[in-house]
Amino acid sequence: MTKPSFTAHPFLLGFEQLERLVERTAKSASDGYPPFNIEAASENEYRITLAVAGFRDDDLAITVEDRQLVIRGRQTEDITDRVFLHRGIAARAFQRSFVLADGVDVAGAVLEHGLLHIELRRQAPETVVQTIRIGRN
Repeated sequence: MTKPSFTAHPFLLGFEQLERLVERTAKSASDGYPPFNIEAASENEYRITLAVAGFRDDDLAITVEDRQLVIRGRQTEDITDRVFLHRGIAARAFQRSFVLADGVDVAGAVLEHGLLHIELRRQAPETVVQTIRIGRN
């Protein structure tokens, strides 16, 4: 039995990559750490905010790979001779991914008060009308 595909519809030509993006996004959404918010600042501007308490600028990396925004965090272990009676705050590494639509770019990132804010901006697409000439054989 084959898996049904929404790209199998005859009017959806060339959308196979979209289906792969949906599958990739579903895999990355399974882990809930770190928690995050997504806000629409305006019609063409968005903000992703991740709760990254305890992380410094040097512990975080933000990249865009194949239209996918990837945020990675890795804290270095404190090597001092501390004795914990209870350790509820672990130095936990993470990777959080978001798929970006065509035309959406990262405008910047700021770390303040344990929150990492990533600003996204969508470029307004140009309206293009193309006339196709019909040839004769």
